Amino acid sequence: MSPSRIPFSDLIGEQTRAEIFATVLTAGPISRTGLAQRLGLAPSSVTRMLPPLLEHDYLRETDAQPQGRGRPQRMLQVNADKHIVVGIKIGPAQVSGVVTDMAAKVLARAEAPIADSTPDTALTAAARLTADLLAEAPEAADRVLGIGVGVSGHVDSTAGICRYSALLDWNKVDVAGPLSRATGLPVVVNNDVNTLVVAERWFGEGRDIDSFAVVTVGPGIGCGLLLDGTLYAGVSGMAGELGHLPLDPAGPMCSCGRRGCLEALAGERAVLRHIRDGGVPGCATIAEAHELARHGSGAGRAVAAAAFAEAGTALGRGLAGLCNLLNLQKIIIAGEGAVAYDLFGPAMTGALEAYAFSDAARDCTLHVDPVHHDLWARGAACLVIREAVRAPIS
Repeated sequence: MSPSRIPFSDLIGEQTRAEIFATVLTAGPISRTGLAQRLGLAPSSVTRMLPPLLEHDYLRETDAQPQGRGRPQRMLQVNADKHIVVGIKIGPAQVSGVVTDMAAKVLARAEAPIADSTPDTALTAAARLTADLLAEAPEAADRVLGIGVGVSGHVDSTAGICRYSALLDWNKVDVAGPLSRATGLPVVVNNDVNTLVVAERWFGEGRDIDSFAVVTVGPGIGCGLLLDGTLYAGVSGMAGELGHLPLDPAGPMCSCGRRGCLEALAGERAVLRHIRDGGVPGCATIAEAHELARHGSGAGRAVAAAAFAEAGTALGRGLAGLCNLLNLQKIIIAGEGAVAYDLFGPAMTGALEAYAFSDAARDCTLHVDPVHHDLWARGAACLVIREAVRAPIS
Protein backbone atom coordinates (compact mmCIF):
# COMPACT_ATOMS: atom_id res chain seq x y z
CA MET A 1 0.00 0.00 0.00
CA SER A 2 1.40 3.41 -0.91
CA PRO A 3 2.16 5.95 1.82
CA SER A 4 -0.95 7.94 0.88
CA ARG A 5 -3.08 4.94 1.85
CA ILE A 6 -1.57 3.78 5.14
CA PRO A 7 -2.12 6.38 7.81
CA PHE A 8 -5.51 5.41 9.16
CA SER A 9 -4.43 2.34 11.12
CA ASP A 10 -1.52 4.21 12.70
CA LEU A 11 -3.24 7.57 12.83
CA ILE A 12 -6.35 6.56 14.70
CA GLY A 13 -5.44 3.71 16.93
CA GLU A 14 -7.88 4.93 19.55
CA GLN A 15 -11.50 4.03 18.98
CA THR A 16 -12.69 7.45 20.09
CA ARG A 17 -10.72 9.18 17.36
CA ALA A 18 -12.20 6.80 14.79
CA GLU A 19 -15.69 7.55 16.07
CA ILE A 20 -14.98 11.24 15.67
CA PHE A 21 -14.06 10.76 12.01
CA ALA A 22 -17.15 8.63 11.32
CA THR A 23 -19.46 11.11 13.03
CA VAL A 24 -18.06 14.04 11.05
CA LEU A 25 -18.48 11.96 7.90
CA THR A 26 -22.13 11.23 8.55
CA ALA A 27 -23.24 14.42 10.34
CA GLY A 28 -20.85 17.12 9.14
CA PRO A 29 -20.31 19.97 8.77
CA ILE A 30 -20.51 19.97 12.54
CA SER A 31 -19.04 22.07 15.31
CA ARG A 32 -16.80 20.69 18.01
CA THR A 33 -19.60 21.33 20.48
CA GLY A 34 -22.12 19.47 18.34
CA LEU A 35 -19.65 16.64 17.84
CA ALA A 36 -19.08 16.31 21.58
CA GLN A 37 -22.83 16.24 22.19
CA ARG A 38 -23.42 13.54 19.59
CA LEU A 39 -20.66 11.34 20.99
CA GLY A 40 -21.43 12.01 24.63
CA LEU A 41 -17.88 13.32 25.21
CA ALA A 42 -16.50 16.35 26.99
CA PRO A 43 -15.56 19.11 24.52
CA SER A 44 -12.01 18.95 25.87
CA SER A 45 -11.80 15.27 24.88
CA VAL A 46 -12.85 16.07 21.33
CA THR A 47 -10.31 18.90 21.13
CA ARG A 48 -7.56 16.58 22.37
CA MET A 49 -8.38 13.90 19.76
CA LEU A 50 -8.71 16.13 16.70
CA PRO A 51 -5.15 17.35 15.88
CA PRO A 52 -3.85 14.23 14.07
CA LEU A 53 -6.94 14.09 11.86
CA LEU A 54 -6.61 17.78 11.02
CA GLU A 55 -2.84 17.67 10.54
CA HIS A 56 -3.06 14.75 8.11
CA ASP A 57 -5.90 16.50 6.24
CA TYR A 58 -8.57 13.86 6.78
CA LEU A 59 -10.71 16.47 8.49
CA ARG A 60 -10.82 20.17 7.78
CA GLU A 61 -12.08 23.01 9.91
CA THR A 62 -13.68 26.11 8.44
CA ASP A 63 -13.20 29.66 9.60
CA ALA A 64 -15.44 30.64 12.50
CA GLN A 65 -19.06 31.09 11.45
CA PRO A 66 -21.86 32.94 13.29
CA GLN A 67 -24.23 30.61 15.20
CA GLY A 68 -27.32 32.69 15.97
CA ARG A 69 -26.67 34.75 19.08
CA GLY A 70 -23.88 32.49 20.27
CA ARG A 71 -20.17 32.76 19.68
CA PRO A 72 -18.97 32.03 16.14
CA GLN A 73 -17.92 28.38 15.78
CA ARG A 74 -15.65 26.52 13.40
CA MET A 75 -17.26 23.65 11.53
CA LEU A 76 -15.60 20.30 10.95
CA GLN A 77 -16.00 18.36 7.72
CA VAL A 78 -14.37 15.43 5.98
CA ASN A 79 -11.86 16.18 3.25
CA ALA A 80 -13.84 14.28 0.64
CA ASP A 81 -11.04 14.55 -1.94
CA LYS A 82 -8.37 12.90 0.23
CA HIS A 83 -9.04 9.43 -1.25
CA ILE A 84 -11.42 7.60 -3.54
CA VAL A 85 -12.94 4.20 -2.82
CA VAL A 86 -14.38 1.41 -5.00
CA GLY A 87 -17.52 -0.48 -4.01
CA ILE A 88 -18.55 -3.71 -5.76
CA LYS A 89 -21.71 -5.81 -5.47
CA ILE A 90 -21.48 -9.35 -6.84
CA GLY A 91 -24.81 -10.92 -7.76
CA PRO A 92 -25.79 -14.13 -9.54
CA ALA A 93 -26.32 -12.40 -12.89
CA GLN A 94 -24.25 -9.23 -12.79
CA VAL A 95 -21.51 -7.29 -11.06
CA SER A 96 -22.14 -3.63 -10.28
CA GLY A 97 -19.85 -1.01 -8.83
CA VAL A 98 -19.22 2.61 -7.92
CA VAL A 99 -16.32 4.90 -7.16
CA THR A 100 -16.92 7.30 -4.28
CA ASP A 101 -15.01 10.02 -2.54
CA MET A 102 -14.31 9.90 1.19
CA ALA A 103 -17.77 11.30 1.90
CA ALA A 104 -19.21 8.31 -0.01
CA LYS A 105 -20.48 10.53 -2.82
CA VAL A 106 -20.76 8.48 -6.02
CA LEU A 107 -18.34 9.76 -8.67
CA ALA A 108 -18.74 6.98 -11.24
CA ARG A 109 -20.90 3.89 -11.64
CA ALA A 110 -20.92 0.85 -13.90
CA GLU A 111 -22.34 -2.64 -14.12
CA ALA A 112 -21.64 -5.72 -16.21
CA PRO A 113 -23.64 -8.91 -16.81
CA ILE A 114 -21.87 -12.19 -16.11
CA ALA A 115 -22.42 -15.46 -17.95
CA ASP A 116 -22.36 -17.44 -14.72
CA SER A 117 -21.66 -16.86 -11.04
CA THR A 118 -18.60 -19.09 -10.71
CA PRO A 119 -15.85 -17.45 -8.61
CA ASP A 120 -13.45 -17.09 -11.57
CA THR A 121 -16.10 -15.42 -13.73
CA ALA A 122 -17.39 -13.12 -11.00
CA LEU A 123 -14.02 -12.03 -9.62
CA THR A 124 -12.56 -11.49 -13.09
CA ALA A 125 -15.56 -9.31 -13.90
CA ALA A 126 -15.13 -7.44 -10.59
CA ALA A 127 -11.46 -6.73 -11.35
CA ARG A 128 -12.30 -5.55 -14.87
CA LEU A 129 -15.12 -3.35 -13.57
CA THR A 130 -12.77 -1.86 -10.97
CA ALA A 131 -10.29 -0.93 -13.70
CA ASP A 132 -13.06 0.63 -15.79
CA LEU A 133 -14.33 2.65 -12.84
CA LEU A 134 -10.90 3.90 -11.84
CA ALA A 135 -10.21 4.92 -15.42
CA GLU A 136 -12.97 7.50 -14.96
CA ALA A 137 -11.43 8.94 -11.79
CA PRO A 138 -8.62 11.52 -12.09
CA GLU A 139 -5.28 10.53 -10.54
CA ALA A 140 -6.87 7.32 -9.28
CA ALA A 141 -3.60 5.45 -8.81
CA ASP A 142 -2.43 7.87 -6.13
CA ARG A 143 -5.77 8.34 -4.41
CA VAL A 144 -7.58 5.00 -4.27
CA LEU A 145 -7.93 3.64 -0.73
CA GLY A 146 -9.25 0.17 -1.52
CA ILE A 147 -12.16 -1.96 -2.71
CA GLY A 148 -15.21 -2.99 -0.74
CA VAL A 149 -17.10 -6.07 -1.94
CA GLY A 150 -20.55 -7.30 -0.99
CA VAL A 151 -21.56 -10.94 -1.66
CA SER A 152 -24.46 -13.00 -0.41
CA GLY A 153 -24.22 -15.71 2.21
CA HIS A 154 -21.87 -16.50 5.08
CA VAL A 155 -18.93 -14.15 4.75
CA ASP A 156 -15.88 -14.19 7.01
CA SER A 157 -14.90 -10.54 6.68
CA THR A 158 -11.70 -10.97 8.69
CA ALA A 159 -10.38 -13.60 6.28
CA GLY A 160 -11.98 -12.05 3.17
CA ILE A 161 -13.67 -15.38 2.39
CA CYS A 162 -17.21 -16.29 1.40
CA ARG A 163 -17.63 -19.48 3.39
CA TYR A 164 -20.94 -20.42 1.79
CA SER A 165 -23.45 -18.79 -0.53
CA ALA A 166 -26.44 -20.83 -1.67
CA LEU A 167 -27.44 -18.06 -4.09
CA LEU A 168 -24.04 -17.98 -5.81
CA ASP A 169 -23.26 -21.67 -5.21
CA TRP A 170 -19.98 -20.68 -3.55
CA ASN A 171 -18.21 -22.73 -0.91
CA LYS A 172 -15.04 -21.44 0.82
CA VAL A 173 -14.24 -18.91 -1.89
CA ASP A 174 -11.37 -16.51 -1.28
CA VAL A 175 -12.70 -13.18 -2.50
CA ALA A 176 -10.18 -10.70 -1.13
CA GLY A 177 -7.00 -12.54 -2.21
CA PRO A 178 -7.61 -12.96 -5.96
CA LEU A 179 -9.24 -9.55 -6.33
CA SER A 180 -6.42 -7.83 -4.45
CA ARG A 181 -3.81 -9.59 -6.61
CA ALA A 182 -5.66 -8.67 -9.80
CA THR A 183 -6.03 -5.00 -8.87
CA GLY A 184 -3.09 -4.34 -6.56
CA LEU A 185 -5.49 -2.86 -3.98
CA PRO A 186 -6.55 -3.83 -0.47
CA VAL A 187 -9.98 -5.49 -0.40
CA VAL A 188 -12.65 -5.56 2.32
CA VAL A 189 -15.41 -8.19 1.96
CA ASN A 190 -18.72 -8.51 3.77
CA ASN A 191 -22.20 -9.92 3.36
CA ASP A 192 -24.03 -7.84 0.76
CA VAL A 193 -26.99 -7.08 3.05
CA ASN A 194 -24.54 -5.78 5.65
CA THR A 195 -23.40 -3.25 3.05
CA LEU A 196 -27.00 -2.05 2.86
CA VAL A 197 -27.09 -1.74 6.64
CA VAL A 198 -24.08 0.56 6.48
CA ALA A 199 -25.61 2.62 3.66
CA GLU A 200 -28.99 2.89 5.38
CA ARG A 201 -27.30 3.86 8.66
CA TRP A 202 -25.22 6.59 7.07
CA PHE A 203 -27.55 7.95 4.40
CA GLY A 204 -30.97 6.32 4.59
CA GLU A 205 -33.77 5.20 6.86
CA GLY A 206 -31.41 3.97 9.58
CA ARG A 207 -29.94 7.35 10.45
CA ASP A 208 -30.14 8.06 14.18
CA ILE A 209 -31.64 4.62 14.88
CA ASP A 210 -29.68 2.33 17.16
CA SER A 211 -31.29 -1.03 16.39
CA PHE A 212 -32.77 -1.98 13.02
CA ALA A 213 -32.71 -4.72 10.40
CA VAL A 214 -32.52 -4.59 6.63
CA VAL A 215 -34.42 -7.53 5.14
CA THR A 216 -33.97 -8.06 1.41
CA VAL A 217 -36.53 -9.80 -0.77
CA GLY A 218 -35.68 -11.30 -4.14
CA PRO A 219 -34.20 -14.60 -5.32
CA GLY A 220 -33.21 -15.10 -1.68
CA ILE A 221 -34.22 -13.58 1.65
CA GLY A 222 -31.35 -11.70 3.27
CA CYS A 223 -30.97 -9.86 6.55
CA GLY A 224 -28.46 -7.47 8.08
CA LEU A 225 -28.55 -6.21 11.66
CA LEU A 226 -27.51 -3.05 13.43
CA LEU A 227 -27.76 -3.61 17.20
CA ASP A 228 -27.06 -0.82 19.68
CA GLY A 229 -25.32 1.17 16.96
CA THR A 230 -23.00 -1.64 15.85
CA LEU A 231 -23.14 -3.81 12.74
CA TYR A 232 -23.73 -7.28 14.17
CA ALA A 233 -22.10 -10.15 12.28
CA GLY A 234 -22.07 -12.93 14.88
CA VAL A 235 -19.18 -15.17 15.89
CA SER A 236 -18.05 -16.02 12.35
CA GLY A 237 -19.93 -13.53 10.17
CA MET A 238 -23.07 -15.62 9.72
CA ALA A 239 -25.59 -13.53 11.66
CA GLY A 240 -28.71 -12.51 9.77
CA GLU A 241 -29.37 -15.68 7.77
CA LEU A 242 -33.10 -15.08 8.10
CA GLY A 243 -33.75 -16.76 4.75
CA HIS A 244 -32.62 -20.08 6.19
CA LEU A 245 -34.78 -19.92 9.27
CA PRO A 246 -36.57 -23.33 9.26
CA LEU A 247 -40.33 -22.73 9.28
CA ASP A 248 -41.82 -25.92 7.80
CA PRO A 249 -39.94 -29.25 8.06
CA ALA A 250 -42.29 -30.71 5.44
CA GLY A 251 -42.01 -27.69 3.16
CA PRO A 252 -40.35 -27.29 -0.24
CA MET A 253 -36.63 -27.78 -0.76
CA CYS A 254 -34.48 -24.71 -0.25
CA SER A 255 -31.38 -23.74 -2.22
CA CYS A 256 -29.32 -24.64 0.86
CA GLY A 257 -30.44 -28.29 0.59
CA ARG A 258 -32.86 -28.25 3.52
CA ARG A 259 -36.64 -28.19 3.55
CA GLY A 260 -38.99 -25.45 4.58
CA CYS A 261 -36.61 -22.51 5.00
CA LEU A 262 -38.15 -19.03 4.83
CA GLU A 263 -36.43 -18.49 1.48
CA ALA A 264 -38.11 -21.60 0.07
CA LEU A 265 -41.49 -20.22 1.18
CA ALA A 266 -41.10 -16.52 0.40
CA GLY A 267 -38.40 -16.11 -2.28
CA GLU A 268 -39.03 -15.57 -5.99
CA ARG A 269 -38.81 -19.29 -6.75
CA ALA A 270 -41.57 -19.93 -4.20
CA VAL A 271 -43.89 -17.47 -5.93
CA LEU A 272 -43.23 -18.98 -9.36
CA ARG A 273 -43.66 -22.51 -8.00
CA HIS A 274 -47.02 -21.61 -6.47
CA ILE A 275 -48.21 -20.17 -9.78
CA ARG A 276 -46.99 -23.21 -11.70
CA ASP A 277 -48.63 -25.61 -9.22
CA GLY A 278 -51.84 -23.61 -9.59
CA GLY A 279 -52.02 -24.68 -13.22
CA VAL A 280 -51.13 -21.32 -14.76
CA PRO A 281 -48.90 -21.74 -17.84
CA GLY A 282 -46.47 -19.26 -19.34
CA CYS A 283 -45.30 -17.49 -16.17
CA ALA A 284 -41.57 -18.13 -16.14
CA THR A 285 -40.12 -14.95 -14.59
CA ILE A 286 -40.89 -12.91 -11.51
CA ALA A 287 -41.61 -9.88 -13.73
CA GLU A 288 -44.30 -11.92 -15.51
CA ALA A 289 -45.67 -12.90 -12.09
CA HIS A 290 -45.93 -9.22 -11.13
CA GLU A 291 -47.77 -8.45 -14.35
CA LEU A 292 -50.15 -11.39 -13.92
CA ALA A 293 -50.98 -10.52 -10.31
CA ARG A 294 -51.57 -6.85 -11.08
CA HIS A 295 -53.09 -6.86 -14.57
CA GLY A 296 -54.04 -10.42 -15.42
CA SER A 297 -57.56 -11.75 -15.56
CA GLY A 298 -59.62 -14.62 -14.23
CA ALA A 299 -58.15 -17.61 -12.45
CA GLY A 300 -54.57 -16.79 -13.48
CA ARG A 301 -54.65 -13.45 -11.69
CA ALA A 302 -56.18 -15.02 -8.58
CA VAL A 303 -53.51 -17.72 -8.45
CA ALA A 304 -50.71 -15.16 -8.86
CA ALA A 305 -52.18 -12.91 -6.18
CA ALA A 306 -52.46 -15.88 -3.83
CA ALA A 307 -48.82 -16.79 -4.53
CA PHE A 308 -47.60 -13.38 -3.42
CA ALA A 309 -49.91 -13.43 -0.41
CA GLU A 310 -48.57 -16.83 0.65
CA ALA A 311 -45.01 -15.55 0.33
CA GLY A 312 -45.94 -12.47 2.34
CA THR A 313 -47.44 -14.58 5.12
CA ALA A 314 -44.26 -16.63 5.42
CA LEU A 315 -42.13 -13.48 5.40
CA GLY A 316 -44.31 -11.92 8.10
CA ARG A 317 -43.78 -14.95 10.32
CA GLY A 318 -40.03 -14.60 9.84
CA LEU A 319 -40.18 -10.90 10.71
CA ALA A 320 -42.18 -11.71 13.83
CA GLY A 321 -39.33 -13.97 14.89
CA LEU A 322 -36.87 -11.10 14.41
CA CYS A 323 -39.02 -8.72 16.42
CA ASN A 324 -39.64 -11.25 19.19
CA LEU A 325 -35.91 -11.94 19.53
CA LEU A 326 -34.49 -8.45 19.13
CA ASN A 327 -37.29 -5.91 19.80
CA LEU A 328 -36.14 -3.79 16.86
CA GLN A 329 -36.96 -0.13 16.26
CA LYS A 330 -37.28 -0.52 12.50
CA ILE A 331 -37.21 -3.11 9.72
CA ILE A 332 -36.33 -1.86 6.24
CA ILE A 333 -37.69 -4.08 3.45
CA ALA A 334 -35.30 -3.77 0.52
CA GLY A 335 -33.94 -5.66 -2.47
CA GLU A 336 -35.24 -6.01 -6.00
CA GLY A 337 -38.32 -7.90 -4.80
CA ALA A 338 -39.49 -4.93 -2.73
CA VAL A 339 -41.11 -3.49 -5.89
CA ALA A 340 -43.84 -6.10 -5.33
CA TYR A 341 -44.64 -4.84 -1.83
CA ASP A 342 -48.17 -3.98 -2.94
CA LEU A 343 -48.65 -7.70 -3.68
CA PHE A 344 -47.08 -9.32 -0.60
CA GLY A 345 -47.10 -6.45 1.93
CA PRO A 346 -50.65 -6.76 3.32
CA ALA A 347 -50.24 -10.48 4.06
CA MET A 348 -46.78 -9.85 5.49
CA THR A 349 -47.91 -7.16 7.93
CA GLY A 350 -50.91 -9.26 8.93
CA ALA A 351 -48.70 -12.24 9.77
CA LEU A 352 -46.20 -10.02 11.60
CA GLU A 353 -48.94 -8.66 13.84
CA ALA A 354 -50.45 -12.10 14.36
CA TYR A 355 -47.21 -13.82 15.38
CA ALA A 356 -45.33 -11.02 17.17
CA PHE A 357 -45.21 -11.27 20.94
CA SER A 358 -46.71 -8.54 23.10
CA ASP A 359 -45.72 -5.10 21.72
CA ALA A 360 -42.92 -6.35 19.44
CA ALA A 361 -44.76 -5.47 16.21
CA ARG A 362 -46.01 -2.11 17.50
CA ASP A 363 -42.51 -1.15 18.65
CA CYS A 364 -41.12 -1.78 15.16
CA THR A 365 -41.67 0.58 12.21
CA LEU A 366 -41.69 -0.96 8.73
CA HIS A 367 -40.21 0.94 5.80
CA VAL A 368 -39.98 -0.16 2.16
CA ASP A 369 -36.89 0.82 0.18
CA PRO A 370 -36.59 -0.84 -3.28
CA VAL A 371 -32.89 -0.08 -3.54
CA HIS A 372 -30.98 0.33 -6.79
CA HIS A 373 -27.69 -1.49 -7.31
CA ASP A 374 -25.91 1.81 -6.61
CA LEU A 375 -26.88 1.65 -2.95
CA TRP A 376 -25.51 -1.90 -2.55
CA ALA A 377 -22.22 -0.85 -4.13
CA ARG A 378 -22.10 2.44 -2.26
CA GLY A 379 -22.56 0.52 0.98
CA ALA A 380 -19.63 -1.71 -0.02
CA ALA A 381 -17.52 1.42 -0.54
CA CYS A 382 -18.54 2.60 2.92
CA LEU A 383 -17.15 -0.66 4.32
CA VAL A 384 -13.69 0.43 3.18
CA ILE A 385 -14.07 3.85 4.78
CA ARG A 386 -15.45 2.31 7.97
CA GLU A 387 -12.68 -0.27 8.10
CA ALA A 388 -10.05 2.35 7.42
CA VAL A 389 -11.09 4.53 10.31
CA ARG A 390 -11.94 1.54 12.52
CA ALA A 391 -15.21 3.15 13.49
CA PRO A 392 -18.66 1.76 14.32
CA ILE A 393 -21.56 2.79 12.07
CA SER A 394 -22.47 5.91 13.96
